[in-house]
Amino acid sequence: MDYKYTSKNVEDTLLLAQNIESEKFPGMVICLNGDLGSGKTVFVKGFARAIGIEDNITSPTFTIVKEYMNGEIPLYHMDVYRIDENEDFGVEDYFNKDGVCIIEWSELIEDRLPQERLDITFKIIDENTRRLVFKPHGEKYEELCDAVL
Repeated sequence: MDYKYTSKNVEDTLLLAQNIESEKFPGMVICLNGDLGSGKTVFVKGFARAIGIEDNITSPTFTIVKEYMNGEIPLYHMDVYRIDENEDFGVEDYFNKDGVCIIEWSELIEDRLPQERLDITFKIIDENTRRLVFKPHGEKYEELCDAVL
């Protein structure tokens, strides 16, 4: 079952990410997809802020992975936009850690993603409005969507 949420502005997206963070668990994987400027990194900023990370969150487009270890739980923020589909950068290793993985452009490495995860697709409606479509894979992620959306 897919879930839908309409964000009317940046603050809505930040608040939604904070609400999802309240349901976090070790090994959580959140996959973000959508066009440039659709709100993926804004979502990560809200999630990071909610777990106590005060660093300036930017998309790790050229570094691929940024590790934030100074919050309640480690956050592994990935941007795989520039990854060649055959390139091995150890993404699977992060899924077995006790932190949360948030992956931007995850559809580009779909065959490497764990079966259980939360996919969120961002669609631009207008300058401020975004439609987010949530697709939970696994019982934990369905429960998360039921609790938050």
